[in-house]
Amino acid sequence: MLQPKRTKFRRQQKGRSKGVAHRGTQLAFGSFGIKSLQTKWITGRQIEAARIAVTRYMQRQGQLWIRIFPDKVITKKPADVRMGKGKGAPEAYVFPITPGRVIIEIEGVPFEIAKEALRLGAQKLPVTTKFIVRRDYDQNRN
Repeated sequence: MLQPKRTKFRRQQKGRSKGVAHRGTQLAFGSFGIKSLQTKWITGRQIEAARIAVTRYMQRQGQLWIRIFPDKVITKKPADVRMGKGKGAPEAYVFPITPGRVIIEIEGVPFEIAKEALRLGAQKLPVTTKFIVRRDYDQNRN
């Protein structure tokens, strides 16, 4: 499961997610990718589930890059606990994703395999996504 080795503080405030992504919006490593169209929190478990789904379908051919990392801690209080008495214990790590952010990139597989693999990976994520292809990709070359 993805999580930071160490953080400066154990607990964090919720914050607000609004607007669109300004960085990480273009393909940087692979020829194919999936891009977020919504604002949500993606947990480390969901990212790992998507990674496993994509690599299984590609049968460990090609390369895969995960462009997001969950470094925001989410806390939760136990059930049936009264108000007050401080903030809850760390529960999970999330990545607050905004529209336009590239989530996963792959390279080294044909177009059809890439499209299906990323579709299966996108099913594991809580956001709607869009399949994207590198601008200079030539389908006839592979």
